[in-house]
Amino acid sequence: MKGGFLKNTSIVGAMTLISRISGLVRDMVYAHMFGAGPFMDAFQMAFRIPNFLRRLTGEGAFSQAFVPVVAQYRLKGDASAVRALIAGVTGRLGFVLLVITLVGVLGAPWVIRLFAPGFLPGSERYELTVSMLRYTFPYIFFISLTALAAGVLNAYGRFGSAAFNPVMLNLVMIVFAAFLTPHSTSPGQILALGVFVAGVVQLVMQFAGLRRLGLLTWPQLQSPEPGVAQVTQLMLPGIFGSSVAQISLLLGAWVASFLMTGSISWMYYADRLVEFPMGVFSIALATVILPGLSAHHVERSAERFSQTLDWALRLTSLVTIPAMLGLMFLAAPLTATIYGHGRFVERDVIMGSYALMGASFGLFGYSLVKVLAPGYYARQDTKTPVRVGMIALAVTMVFNLVVVLPAQSWGFVAPHALLAMSPGLGAYLNTWLLYRGLVRSGVYMPSGLWRALWGYQLPVANGLMVLFLWWASGDGGRWVHFSAGRQVLQLLCCVLGAIGIYGFSLWLLGLRLRDLRAHSLA
Repeated sequence: MKGGFLKNTSIVGAMTLISRISGLVRDMVYAHMFGAGPFMDAFQMAFRIPNFLRRLTGEGAFSQAFVPVVAQYRLKGDASAVRALIAGVTGRLGFVLLVITLVGVLGAPWVIRLFAPGFLPGSERYELTVSMLRYTFPYIFFISLTALAAGVLNAYGRFGSAAFNPVMLNLVMIVFAAFLTPHSTSPGQILALGVFVAGVVQLVMQFAGLRRLGLLTWPQLQSPEPGVAQVTQLMLPGIFGSSVAQISLLLGAWVASFLMTGSISWMYYADRLVEFPMGVFSIALATVILPGLSAHHVERSAERFSQTLDWALRLTSLVTIPAMLGLMFLAAPLTATIYGHGRFVERDVIMGSYALMGASFGLFGYSLVKVLAPGYYARQDTKTPVRVGMIALAVTMVFNLVVVLPAQSWGFVAPHALLAMSPGLGAYLNTWLLYRGLVRSGVYMPSGLWRALWGYQLPVANGLMVLFLWWASGDGGRWVHFSAGRQVLQLLCCVLGAIGIYGFSLWLLGLRLRDLRAHSLA
């Protein structure tokens, strides 16, 4: 791939970093303006439902099925066939999305009863959620078509535009939340309308990139192109398997609807912090390696296929393990500094930090799944992730029903923290099963570099970093009472100090940049 995996991952990561920063600003506006109560619980549920479906049809099964087929068509060099493929897939997907959207809008009350049974009809949260969902649900139509366009651009090595596109969602939502809702008698509907507008803006922004490639075509509902049926066949079984983490999170919201008011909001704010490193690194890396793995499979280059996976797994371990531990040990400082202002009161900070500790537990597992799953999808194997996903999801739900729901009746102060942790349990099981399958089939052969990495480099470097964070962060409860300036300064010292200690320790233990670049070029 032109520019190499490391370079393209850096580009996507940089663009995504801008997106995540703007997203963090958006969430800070949410916390300051609305806090964590019935209003935000309702909005998060109203947005989570179409967002969940979007990750199934857009970032999940569809992208994993579509990109390999586009890469296959591109290697044949027939531009007209690629345009026919895009037109056919857009027509079919667009029609299905339109039907889903109409059902969701018209049946909003029944959708809420299905996904949030703890929101009792007639209650404030229920009425707010129903009214908001009618505006937010069409987001699935626009953003899933946006993901289709992004998949085409990614297959042609154009990663920056698609990665930068979510910034527009954040900017639109900041404008609606900060400047329009204060002047409205129906702030919930205004905020939900912002989601609709953001979806339209994101789709339109992809047109320029497709036009430059000569691939901007009108949708075609009936297409004779065989690749259209191929994408459909690959996508249908993968809808479940490729998005287990999202299904688990949504089912977690189902359970959270029965927990104390604010639980959904606390979990949302925590998830957003966990998704920061996920988006900047893990999703960026998975986005970049899928077209390369698909090309290696088409070219029957088994050695380069394995080397690419090995490099991605090692890089994931080096980046996401310290990020996971950092989020755990800085949960209270991060929550207090970023969200603890305005209507986000001290109790929200404490409860939010519990949620962050639970949610960050699964970061490493989520990231590994993002890297391992393309090892199957690039070979157009969607059945194995389905089986693995069902097992992992079953374990997660058993934990929620047996441990989380009873925990509230037991008097446990933060059952939402256990709920935030449960998807991580499923992610680690998912990781192990996917890894074992790739190794047993001979698709992936771990390199000798793992012995030093897991033998002493990662344990020692992360251990020293954790000791520093434990000492530097102090009593997390005190951060609520710090001034904003002191919060930012002390948190910055903790983060920079941790990064410095971790990086210097790895260098002393023999890790060099060339070890990360060894197999990063394709």
